[in-house]
Amino acid sequence: MGAGGPGAGGAQAAPVTLRLADSFPAGHYIADKVTKWFMQQVTERTQGAVKFEYYPAEQLGKAKDMLTLVGNGVADIAYVAPSFTTDKLPLSGVAELPLGFATSCEGTKAFYQIAAEGGIVAQRELAPNNVRLLFTLVLPPYQVFLRGPNLKSIADVKGLKIRTSGKAKELAVQALGAVPIQIATPDVYQALSRGTIDGMLFPYSSIYSYDLQDLTKSASLGANFGSFIVMYAISERKWRTLAPDVQAILRSIGKEATERGCRISQEQEHADQERLKAKGVSEIALGEADRAMVAKEMAGIGKVWARDLDGRGKPGTAVLDAFEKALH
Repeated sequence: MGAGGPGAGGAQAAPVTLRLADSFPAGHYIADKVTKWFMQQVTERTQGAVKFEYYPAEQLGKAKDMLTLVGNGVADIAYVAPSFTTDKLPLSGVAELPLGFATSCEGTKAFYQIAAEGGIVAQRELAPNNVRLLFTLVLPPYQVFLRGPNLKSIADVKGLKIRTSGKAKELAVQALGAVPIQIATPDVYQALSRGTIDGMLFPYSSIYSYDLQDLTKSASLGANFGSFIVMYAISERKWRTLAPDVQAILRSIGKEATERGCRISQEQEHADQERLKAKGVSEIALGEADRAMVAKEMAGIGKVWARDLDGRGKPGTAVLDAFEKALH
């Protein structure tokens, strides 16, 4: 890096301000400990050549519209959740399937491998949408949370209205004999408090962030009903205006943020699980019969998901194979 800082003598002569938007509420651990860290590191390592305008909590638009905001230039970087944009990012949902990972870092590492530059998801889905991945986080496997204290076995979920996000978790809820209702995360509190839903698939690590702790009475423990993908993506158009050394810094810090985020997510999951337990929420570890039934029902969901995408002319099976290979 030259004495003039990043981009000195190149296209990056003037400082750049990037508009970054997300939908996380104030105090959410991802925003506070990962997103803000990423912005701070980029500004420091570019010696102030890159700065950020940060628009949290849906200030620039709804969670479901973040991909559009990046596409039309309202935001340069945005938090894009495949669950909220299944029409445009169906392949990216592969890491939300109830597959063979038990921790956030296992799922995150595998997804980053196929969604970062050169990966099949980057090539076949992100590039056609004119975005590229900066950093990502696959949350710990989702559990069932209910408004009532009546979760004793997985059979108690049958017939209930359960919040989902994305096709993968919709299939999981259907496999349990429950009714899936697609709701974006920021809207779950209202739906749960009004009784529009009986419960939701959610990670422990987001219960307090969305103020759901007083609306939750029972939850499963140690199951895998799918997960959720957090992606921060930059528009390809904006990316190409950045000097090569600035791009290299963004790549490097994005990878670090990905590794940092999954560790923090796993720690947060355990801490919030203990907080809920102390609060009196019934946390039920599934019995042997329930675990066997859930494993059997979840096992086929990946193939159903992939077959559906194959039938729509998208490489569902190829993406599923690439993700499962990256897990091992």
